[in-house]
Amino acid sequence: MQHFLDFEKPIADLQARIAELRDTADSGSLDINSEVKRLETKSQKMLRDTYASLTPWQKTQVARHPDRPHFKDYVAGFVEDFIPLAGDRGFSDDLAIVGGLGRIGGRRVLVMGHEKGDNTENRLKHNFGMAKPEGYRKAIRLMKLADRFGLPVVTLVDTPGAFPGIQAEERAQAEAIARSTQACLQLRVPIVAAIVGEGGSGGAIALSSANSVLMFENAIYSVISPEGCASILWRTADKAADAAEAMRISAGELKKLGVVDRVIAEPVGGAHRQRDAAIETLGKAIGEELDRLAGVSGDKLRQKRRAKFLDMGK
Repeated sequence: MQHFLDFEKPIADLQARIAELRDTADSGSLDINSEVKRLETKSQKMLRDTYASLTPWQKTQVARHPDRPHFKDYVAGFVEDFIPLAGDRGFSDDLAIVGGLGRIGGRRVLVMGHEKGDNTENRLKHNFGMAKPEGYRKAIRLMKLADRFGLPVVTLVDTPGAFPGIQAEERAQAEAIARSTQACLQLRVPIVAAIVGEGGSGGAIALSSANSVLMFENAIYSVISPEGCASILWRTADKAADAAEAMRISAGELKKLGVVDRVIAEPVGGAHRQRDAAIETLGKAIGEELDRLAGVSGDKLRQKRRAKFLDMGK
């Protein structure tokens, strides 16, 4: 069953009407094809118009849509011969971050990213994409491995933020995030990051301090969630929509600010409606960025990456 967001209620009502008409036609001899076609055309126009003018808070809801593609879907869609690599070699294997070796467009790469899970069991297994210190230490290990063997790194970011539990703090969560960010900036191989859903706080930047940062048009990227920001500024999460507007968390705004390098268009109605098309588009964009960075020396890649982040906010 398709999941509609709150602001999609008029579209949902139209879709329900279309389904009722089809049920009526199936149970009798009524010819309602012309009416169904008219309503479908109206529904598609309403969908296009709605998604052409989403507010930052509405984009936040789209970015969190449970049907959006997840890491495993992108790997299945455009990463060939994927071989997962597990564990931080120090504490455990954090399944909120998944990574391994594979090929994108025939090029050998190391690909890793957040996995939220797509049902209750998997969401618990992957901790809703909220990594603990061992997840970031696994990411560091994999990045160093890629650097040693000259493999470009591709990261897919989709997390509300790093896990805030006491056990994560006991195992030095902040230090692990800082070290992962440092590892990104020290690489002598190309690193391409894509914000595919939520890019939340340090948990996102730890995997996205890249030469090229791509972002889906309905994804979000921010230092804190809109609800968290509202709770701090206004002492109520009810102001989340105002916070989302003020923080400039949408792809278009972040492109203007120079925080992201390229905005990737989504199918009409969001990546969750046409998952295969969205996955194919992202895979093609990542391949183009890898091609662009392929001839750059290791020293130049590292220097330009560091300068890019140091220049932000000037």
